[in-house]
Amino acid sequence: MATEKRAFNLKEEQELFLTIHKLLSEQKLGALATHRHGEPWATLIAFAAADNLNLIYFATPKTTRKYSNLVNDPRCSLLIDNRENLVSDFSNSIAVTATGVIKEVDEFEKPAALQFFLNKHPYLQTFTQSPTCALICLQVNRYNLVRRFQEVMEYYPGR
Repeated sequence: MATEKRAFNLKEEQELFLTIHKLLSEQKLGALATHRHGEPWATLIAFAAADNLNLIYFATPKTTRKYSNLVNDPRCSLLIDNRENLVSDFSNSIAVTATGVIKEVDEFEKPAALQFFLNKHPYLQTFTQSPTCALICLQVNRYNLVRRFQEVMEYYPGR
């Protein structure tokens, strides 16, 4: 798999940003990857990404393995894709991996962040109101976009 390492001009970078933004706006679920003691763990999560792509919010019970893994090591990645389980996916699908570190949203930031998350996922309101539920913020360092299974591009939000 070849990774696109060249510098993008402004137009190409804007197109890459818009492609990632569109995918994250349209998709509701992603696969969160964490680890503990060298053992990988992946789980589906509902997420909401900030318009500038710097932050991704998700909610999880504090009693889960993913929460425990993230407390022990806040580094993680989140895979979001648009596959439909069709043959055409081999030429048309796009996958984006967001990598970064998480932090639990503090009480000061929580009302606005939770409302942002619930705007995308209103059916999760009861779930997020549980006293054992944590609202988590993934601070994205890098996105890797893959299309046609071999075109790989990197995008760094905030640059």
